[in-house]
Amino acid sequence: MLTRNMTKAVRTNTSASSAKQQTAAVLKQKGQQIVKAECDHDVIRSEILGKQHHRSTKLKTAVSQAHQTQTRPTEETGNIQVKPRRKSIKVEYDSTAGSRDKELQDRNNPKKSRWEPQDWIKQLDNIREMRKSKDAPVDQMGAGKCFDPRAAPQVIRYQVLISLMLSSQTKDEVTAAAMKKLQAHGLSVENIVQTEDKTLGELIYPVGFWKSKVKYMKQCSEILQQQYNGDIPDNVTDLVKLPGIGPKMAHLTMAIAWNTVSGIGVDTHVHRIANRLRWMKRETKTPEETRVGLEDWLPRDLWSEINWLLVGFGQQVCQPVYPRCSDCLNRDICPSANLQKTKSPSKGR
Repeated sequence: MLTRNMTKAVRTNTSASSAKQQTAAVLKQKGQQIVKAECDHDVIRSEILGKQHHRSTKLKTAVSQAHQTQTRPTEETGNIQVKPRRKSIKVEYDSTAGSRDKELQDRNNPKKSRWEPQDWIKQLDNIREMRKSKDAPVDQMGAGKCFDPRAAPQVIRYQVLISLMLSSQTKDEVTAAAMKKLQAHGLSVENIVQTEDKTLGELIYPVGFWKSKVKYMKQCSEILQQQYNGDIPDNVTDLVKLPGIGPKMAHLTMAIAWNTVSGIGVDTHVHRIANRLRWMKRETKTPEETRVGLEDWLPRDLWSEINWLLVGFGQQVCQPVYPRCSDCLNRDICPSANLQKTKSPSKGR
């Protein structure tokens, strides 16, 4: 009995010892797995940090090399070579103030050469001399003479605008006759808006393109009534938005109606004469090109009189066909003098 009990105790102890050994083996295995996992994590982390350090070092090296390239002295001169920066672009808008500032800067900068046509001062003085009698059609029947001086200022400005609209491709005599008929009818914004197209056509005929001008007059008058309280715009930008009003009319309107010099009014006379006198750097094809070319070099204080001078000169002396070169004071200094026949780019104004 005693022997059996001892044998059973030995077996129990052996089982307990075996269980402890198995438990210890399992714990050891798990511990090894944890250590291995931590080692793997450390390896991965080291690799990531190594790559980041490599990138950082590479970037610093590139920056350092770029800096050395910009500031490295040359072997020949020892000057520092600096990589040029991109130049900033200054945007300038086409405005009267901007043009005036640019002109003053150019005049005050003796180093900047300004192109000027040869003999232009003498040519201009001669034209003034030939125009001093003021007996050309433009002097008696131009847009500056076609309004009713007894009317209210707002009505006078409107009549100036209409007279310039009618004068396009039309002789001054015809424009003046049409303006008299319109004034007798009642030339105001309110009255023209209420007048039928047929009646307007009869009043302005035979001005050039009279049918189109009837439409322009009605549309323009409606816009002035709705948007400008019956007055006309006081700037070129808004004037050229009106139906039938181009740059020439807009600049002349500013000069006559608002007594403001905004630019040179260039019609066919000014366009033709400026090219004949070689007042352009190169020959221009349109009056608008001529305006831009003249304003590029002609002093601003002459802009207000140049249209009046050249229009009358073109009507009396420097005519489109068969110019009277023998009567012209510029015959010895005009590049186009003694032309037998010169075709006009267009009839009228």
